[in-house]
Amino acid sequence: MWKMGNDEEDRAESFLDEDSEGICSLSTTQSLIVFAIPIKFALLFTFGNVLAVGSTAFLMGPEQQLRMMFDSVRVYATVIYIGFVVLALICALWVLSELYSIC
Repeated sequence: MWKMGNDEEDRAESFLDEDSEGICSLSTTQSLIVFAIPIKFALLFTFGNVLAVGSTAFLMGPEQQLRMMFDSVRVYATVIYIGFVVLALICALWVLSELYSIC
């Protein structure tokens, strides 16, 4: 999967190589779900994110989870994270229905 080179440039190239199985790449089926069925994607995306945050809140307690999320160092990342989750829902549910009503 990853080829280890001697210098930093070789390692960066092998990590981002097109024929390697990248960490952040979508399979063909996953990309079809995003574009063909955006409502399903947005709902599953939101549900998965709520489960991820909920599981850490279960492990450490909701009060400490919220305190850590809104810490001065992490507050920007938290706002961006929540914003993109809401944006995915808005784009899939509201914007898509607006496009269908025009056509």
